[in-house]
Amino acid sequence: MNISTTILSTKKLTIAQKELLLNTGISFVEYNAIQIEFLESIVEADIQNAIFTSKNAVRAIINSGMNISNCFCVGENTKRLLEENGKKVIETAQNASNLAEIIIKNYKDDSFLFFCGNLRRNELPDLLNQNNIELKEQIVYKTHQNLKKFDRSFDGILFFSPSGIQSYVEENKMNDSIAFCIGKTTASEARKHTKNIIIANKPTVENVIVQTAKYFK
Repeated sequence: MNISTTILSTKKLTIAQKELLLNTGISFVEYNAIQIEFLESIVEADIQNAIFTSKNAVRAIINSGMNISNCFCVGENTKRLLEENGKKVIETAQNASNLAEIIIKNYKDDSFLFFCGNLRRNELPDLLNQNNIELKEQIVYKTHQNLKKFDRSFDGILFFSPSGIQSYVEENKMNDSIAFCIGKTTASEARKHTKNIIIANKPTVENVIVQTAKYFK
């Protein structure tokens, strides 16, 4: 590995995540490319089936007092956060499209409430609507861009959401940087700006870091 390798994380990392990087000898810069504003949730107190495609949606409703019987979610970390807060997770998938396919195959007669952000993508609601599955949506958080211009280039950039990419490219160019993406949805946004893309094996921050370390070792 080039000893001067420096990467940019578009999300501030935990101490444990920073140690993963530092143990590889990779230098890094970090900032939050997006900021999350939680909104007050006004929905019925008892919900049979709820869909979560991000941890932010979980955080937004966790203290709302609503009773959710069954949770359907994207990502192991989202599942873990739900279970840590006493929620029952019925199905988990790696991305929204896969979760929609599971619901279409096994739960087509049920109705669902989708807790999401204002920039939620269309894959899941489109697939469910096309298959006549009853779906309501509740926007429980807003995503705001945190624009920052960097007067330097990076060997790699870690991206964790499409909106994080959109925020970064408002003020910066990808140039020759490798885009390390947390999943296929994020990678599809990255492809608008670069061909140099590596996708994590699992949709976790830690796996993005692992892929980065493997590439630059």
